[in-house]
Amino acid sequence: MRQMKNKIFMAGVGGMLGEAFKEVFEKEFDLKCTDKDVNADWLSFLDFRDYESYRAQVKEFAPDYLFHVGAYTGLEYCEENVDDAYLTNTISVSYATWIANELDIPLLYISTAGIYDGLQETYDDWDVPNPLGVYARSKYMGEKFVETHAKRHLILRAGWMMGGGAGKDKKFIGKLMSQIHSGTSELNIVNDKDGTPTYTVDFAKTCKSLLEREMWGLYNCVCQGETSRLEVAQELLKILELEDKISINEVGSEFFAEEYFAARPASERLVNKKLELMGQNRMSPWKESLNTYVTGRFIDSVQSKT
Repeated sequence: MRQMKNKIFMAGVGGMLGEAFKEVFEKEFDLKCTDKDVNADWLSFLDFRDYESYRAQVKEFAPDYLFHVGAYTGLEYCEENVDDAYLTNTISVSYATWIANELDIPLLYISTAGIYDGLQETYDDWDVPNPLGVYARSKYMGEKFVETHAKRHLILRAGWMMGGGAGKDKKFIGKLMSQIHSGTSELNIVNDKDGTPTYTVDFAKTCKSLLEREMWGLYNCVCQGETSRLEVAQELLKILELEDKISINEVGSEFFAEEYFAARPASERLVNKKLELMGQNRMSPWKESLNTYVTGRFIDSVQSKT
């Protein structure tokens, strides 16, 4: 095995997952962290949709690995801004692939459980995707390009992301916590959407382990155990000890149809079959990860309000 090198160029890491990558990798690697939204002092500006700028910055840093992390993940935004979605989520991925190949370095790409149609109860690494909307198609096309053209690559499919705390978590847990902080006494939660949470810190640690072992390829990488939006919300209230103060109103997806009009699969439940068979599944059970995340990043602010 060749000796581990120690420089990583990270593109699009201004969000919740990027923060976890920085936390997990910064002690052992020399990082250059970039984003078009420079929201922290450890970030520098790069719009990776600009190929020449992307290539120039990566070549100047001369990394041993290229992490292409950023994407437009808002399904409604992608449906209303199709060209921008494909430029950001697909075309820029081809840029990253060309750059990585030119420098002969491995490429990390983040894919999503959303590329499936939701007709199966669960999906393993070998099930064939069938994306439903612009976001899912744009991400799947990026995944396929990396898998086909990158000389060495690590593709990790994530589920329902949670991480980053109040400042960066724009997903399900972050949205629920915002409502709880606002003093709501009732949460409207869909009862027809299934999936698998993905704790950003565990995700980054699993990525690091695979990278160090040079186990290139495509992997499902989610918390252990399948669940639903409803069960996650119930568990969140249990962790916060708010079950007697906040009620859950079960609704169907049609309740949010005006706000969330983009097609979403009924099931986004992934199974880490390849990681399990290879003895590399280091992802924690989702309830354990949710507890770690909430108690570490939210619970003090909730208790101060109760």
